[in-house]
Amino acid sequence: MAEKAKQAEVEAQVADTKNAPVVSEAQANPEKFLADFNWHNYQEGIDEVEDSQLKEFEKLVSENFVDTLDDEVVEGTVVHMTDRDAIIDINAKSEGVISLNEFRYNPDLKVGDKVEVLIDVREDATGQLVLSHRKARVIKAWDRVIKANETGEIVNGFVKCRTKGGMIVDVFGIEAFLPGSQIDVKPIRDYDLSWSRINHPNEIVELDQKLNVVILDFDEDKSRIQLGLKQLSKHPWDALGENVAVGDKVKGKVVVIADYGAFIEVAEGVEGLVHVSEMSWSTHLRSANDFVKVGDEIDAVILTLDREDRKMSLGIKQLSADPWTDITTKYPVGSKHTGIVRNFTNFGVFVELEEGIDGLIYISDLSWTKKIKHPSEFCNVGDKLDVVVLELDVEGRKLSLGHKQTTENPWDKYETEFALDTTHTAEIADVVDKGATIEFNEDIVAFVPSRHLEKEDGKMLKKGDTAEFKIIEFNKEFKRVVASHTAIFKAEEMANVKAAVKKAADQAAESKPTLGDANEALQALKDKMDGKK
Repeated sequence: MAEKAKQAEVEAQVADTKNAPVVSEAQANPEKFLADFNWHNYQEGIDEVEDSQLKEFEKLVSENFVDTLDDEVVEGTVVHMTDRDAIIDINAKSEGVISLNEFRYNPDLKVGDKVEVLIDVREDATGQLVLSHRKARVIKAWDRVIKANETGEIVNGFVKCRTKGGMIVDVFGIEAFLPGSQIDVKPIRDYDLSWSRINHPNEIVELDQKLNVVILDFDEDKSRIQLGLKQLSKHPWDALGENVAVGDKVKGKVVVIADYGAFIEVAEGVEGLVHVSEMSWSTHLRSANDFVKVGDEIDAVILTLDREDRKMSLGIKQLSADPWTDITTKYPVGSKHTGIVRNFTNFGVFVELEEGIDGLIYISDLSWTKKIKHPSEFCNVGDKLDVVVLELDVEGRKLSLGHKQTTENPWDKYETEFALDTTHTAEIADVVDKGATIEFNEDIVAFVPSRHLEKEDGKMLKKGDTAEFKIIEFNKEFKRVVASHTAIFKAEEMANVKAAVKKAADQAAESKPTLGDANEALQALKDKMDGKK
């Protein structure tokens, strides 16, 4: 009985202990609790979490969810498909949607397939995650493009269409531009598709044809890829024989004509340029079309050859003798010839005596009498002109010609006819500043200064008046003639004055005592003084 009573007492104490209120640390030691209390976490509403718990949480997030803020390509799983969309699980808080149009290249897409996606919209109006498979493919394709460009790898392309400047080729799902200049090493009319020129790209490639191409360059910012087709084969210049050298005569076909010259294909894929100045010895440049036509087979001489830059210049005129070789025999100074007017300049006319021999007639050597401001006032291009060789510079390849020298200089005759102090009758043709002009003939127009227009009665001559004029200046070199009407009567007055002076002098001479008379007078005076008379 005693033991039972003791056990009942113990159980009662335990029960009292369980029912007693729990005393917290703050209640047990309030001073220590207040000293250690984190007021910042209390105000921010943050409960303290152990570091081990944080690390565990971060591990779970990284293993099961993706960062929807990154533009990285992630792998997802097709979990459901509708008639229009594919539902993709990327371990985000919601599943993403991709239009089936982005999988047209893969008609066998099914639930469970793994696909690469890029987060396009993190949350649309309905809270849905919008993904893009096409953009993910582009990013991955760019990675492959960059790698292929760095390694020089040859990749496959699919010709989708042609454009004005080349081809559009699908490479890794990216539409790349294949310029015409990169399809081949040689320019052609439309596209460069082979080492030789072609007339149409369908001679080399077809639409929907798969091609091997080389990635030459890419612009990620502009999403452009530059491809090359010609780089797949050896450059024709590398096969050009080492025995081909400057000075060699070659045969080729005219493939392109430009204003500045013609391109000649001397071997497949190897072209040389014949500049228009190398087509003829003539210094009068014309269009290349005046000498050759596309398709012509011609001979030429290699003038320059640059294997490194793959350039060759050719010449046609070098196949014939230089006409300047015997120029002194054919065109000595003083010889007369007939040439064709080829060109004008402000200072003269270029006349072609034969192919490769042009001479210049200075404007002052066109006419003895006419005052010409521009040679077009005197002749036209294509006119035939008689010329005289005035000067010949063989080293400088210059020929000076004259046209007026083919006739006598009328001013040689005028120098006598209109000599100083000769008088002529003419009409006042025009009154100009400081004087008037009179026309003695079709070559000579004389100037009369204002003070020499005065008539004997003091009045002035006016336009249309006819009078006599005296030549007071004649300059053959400058073709200058000056006349005076006033000098006519002024000269008569002067003559009258001279005549009167002479007459008075004569009369005075007659009345003046002679020396004999003076001697007689002196003798008479002496005799008188001597008392003889």
